[in-house]
Amino acid sequence: MGKKKVIKKSQEELLQEKESIESKIQKQQTKRTKITRLNEATLFIYSSYNNTILTLTDMRGNVVAWTSAGRIGFKGTKKGTPYAANRVAEVMAQVIQKFKIDNIHVKVKGIGSGRESAIRTLVAKGVSLQSIEDVTPVPHNGCRPPKPRKL
Repeated sequence: MGKKKVIKKSQEELLQEKESIESKIQKQQTKRTKITRLNEATLFIYSSYNNTILTLTDMRGNVVAWTSAGRIGFKGTKKGTPYAANRVAEVMAQVIQKFKIDNIHVKVKGIGSGRESAIRTLVAKGVSLQSIEDVTPVPHNGCRPPKPRKL
């Protein structure tokens, strides 16, 4: 296989890369709608085996911000882990504090392992949760079974 070459970047290259990332973030933020302050908002946490997605909406249901484990940079099976959900919740907590939202109503959906860890991280970051509701769909009796086969 041979030795692998490790590429180390200089301080100047790291600073340029950081500035380019920050400028991209600022451009994305200026494209979004200007929202000065929300009193209440709803946070939807969708957690599956493969990913964790957090969506912040106002009380009418209009999406204000969203983030997911894939958007942060996790790939493959790592997106469905509790650690990835922690990181996603940290990013969402920063967004909530930026918009100065007072009360958050949380609706959790899905069966993934990131459900509880995302909520715990939000509470640890100082977000005031008013309610937590589980809206996971539950099947009741399912579909009608097929007719018996005629031979």
